[in-house]
Amino acid sequence: MYQYTDFDRQFVRARAAQFRDQLERNLAGTLSDDEFRPLRLQNGWYVQRHAPMLRVAVPYGVLSSAQLRALAGIARDFDRGYGHFTTRQNLQYNWIPLPQAADVMDRLADVDMHGIQTSGNCIRNITSDCFAGIAPDEIVDPRPYAEVLRQWSTLHPEFAFLPRKFKIAISGAAEDRAAIAWHDIGLQLKKNEAGEVGFQVLVGGGMGRTPIIGQVINEFLPWQQILVYLEAIVRVYNRYGRRDNMYKARIKILVKAEGQAFFDDVNAEFKQILELDEGGREHLIPQAELDRVAASFVTPAGVQPGEGSDIFAGVADGAYKRWLERNVHGHRVPGYRAVTLSLKRAGLAPGDATDAQMDGAADLADRFGLGELRVSHDQNLVLTWVRESELPALFEASRALGFATPNIGLLTDMIACPGGDFCALANARSIPVAAAITERFDDLDELYDIGDIDLHISGCINSCGHHHSGHIGILGVDKDGKEWYQVSLGGSDGSTLSGASVPGKVIGPSFAADEVPDVIESIVQTYRRERANASERFIDTVRRIGLEPFKAPANAVRTLTGNNAAAAEAQ
Repeated sequence: MYQYTDFDRQFVRARAAQFRDQLERNLAGTLSDDEFRPLRLQNGWYVQRHAPMLRVAVPYGVLSSAQLRALAGIARDFDRGYGHFTTRQNLQYNWIPLPQAADVMDRLADVDMHGIQTSGNCIRNITSDCFAGIAPDEIVDPRPYAEVLRQWSTLHPEFAFLPRKFKIAISGAAEDRAAIAWHDIGLQLKKNEAGEVGFQVLVGGGMGRTPIIGQVINEFLPWQQILVYLEAIVRVYNRYGRRDNMYKARIKILVKAEGQAFFDDVNAEFKQILELDEGGREHLIPQAELDRVAASFVTPAGVQPGEGSDIFAGVADGAYKRWLERNVHGHRVPGYRAVTLSLKRAGLAPGDATDAQMDGAADLADRFGLGELRVSHDQNLVLTWVRESELPALFEASRALGFATPNIGLLTDMIACPGGDFCALANARSIPVAAAITERFDDLDELYDIGDIDLHISGCINSCGHHHSGHIGILGVDKDGKEWYQVSLGGSDGSTLSGASVPGKVIGPSFAADEVPDVIESIVQTYRRERANASERFIDTVRRIGLEPFKAPANAVRTLTGNNAAAAEAQ
């Protein structure tokens, strides 16, 4: 993983010291809350429903064991003993008292971490494939490019106050595991016929009130020019993006409204930058700089490629075999595997990890994974350098810590935001709904028969739980001060399993919270009845037969529970 230079460390420590000064002045009453607000947001501090919330940046999802232990220590010493890993590959704390915020920033700086680019109208923390650098289907390792983009975008003076927040995702594999089409800018690394590396660039994607899939604006951009092209895109957005209406301020609205005119302006801006800069020499990424950064992402010392083996040979049916099937993944280096540590089990909110679990995961990383972990888009942790010979021992150690639930990709491996239990923006709670669904589908045999399903839950239209891209999406809505939930089907994040990115469609009126598990069960039972065969996946059945067969069984739940009149009135 990338190693901070002296400059990087001085910068982060200076930022922490600056924040301490700002906080002390605010607490003393010499810096007003309105004046302090943009400053704290620039460092990842929000004021939520019950207490301040800190969002810690985990650039492109890469963590060291030492960093994870530091995060565990912060959870233990300043919060209520846990943290929440998000779909943005960050970590959130929900209960840190504001007077202790500066001490937390110092703790983060000690391990090269911070909250920069996690909030505010700037370029946010750049996300990527959690298997970057190790995936068998990888075309180009995206991590060096993601790090160059992080350094370029951090506190970029021209883009510190954009019309709205701005998100970039980058993938370098044949399968898109970073949902790039759902981002303001999506980047897909490619190689042309000559073997040269370049980017396919998508622009204008996003969720929220208006879900839109990004459009390709450049099919193949030489990698050296990526900063120039991104600067052109963000500059045009900064110039023309709406600032009079925050609900129409995202770049997706501008791209949708202007169409080809937006593309033309970007390409004209790109050309002008290159011409004024005599070919863009000052803006192009030098080979030497890419090499410098890429040196942090070589195969770690101690990796000894083997011949590889059949990890299922001699393995009887049971918990270990299921774990191998669901939690263990392929690797580019023979003899090694990647392993997902599941953060989805009964009694734990999706994405949550206690301080003890974080310490335990750090220990597993040191013992089995060369001290490195990843945060996945699906809110789990991943070990990236596990020897195949050590899989049995890792299984036992993971099971003891509660990480071995063999449900990766199944219904209970759901994405969920914290919702109304914490977030001031939420219309409804997500965590109790997620818990009720997990309890309803607690039989692993049933889960395995159902097969792969992406279920995503958001507590409001801001879509932090990515409900639009779920095969089954659940959205919390406010109806006359009460919590209701819309259910959608057929969404996709762009992965091989899901197919091309597309937003799901709502199947009917909103449901009460206690109806949602029954609605999900009715949808699942309809799928099991209608699937062509046992191997046809849920999303394929939905696309083959359409939404109509699912609507009547789902809506019948309301009649059975007696909430039909209230629901009709709430529409």
